[in-house]
Amino acid sequence: MTLQTPTPFPAKRVDEQINFDRHELGAIMGLYGRMVAAGEWRDYGISSLREVAVFSVFRRTAEHPLYRIEKRPKLRHKQGLYAVIGLDGRILKRGHDLKSVLRVLEKKLIRSVD
Repeated sequence: MTLQTPTPFPAKRVDEQINFDRHELGAIMGLYGRMVAAGEWRDYGISSLREVAVFSVFRRTAEHPLYRIEKRPKLRHKQGLYAVIGLDGRILKRGHDLKSVLRVLEKKLIRSVD
């Protein structure tokens, strides 16, 4: 019989981070590309945290984000997994389908082109 000695520093449980999957990033980057071509957006940032994944959109690099596209799995059964949040912190659109949530930003693209 062998005795196992306890590890002096047990491995900490690594909490999983929330990330956008390939299809979600494809939809977001498609919109991002159209907005860059229209001259509306110039930079972006992606954050993956324990409770939320955030895609932030900037007009200039040194500014606060114009919009944040968030994915919160805990809200999946309530208001919806996805949300678009404006510069002032207001929720512009929330829902279960990313493409329908992103339409609020596409409307802004249509208005800027006219």
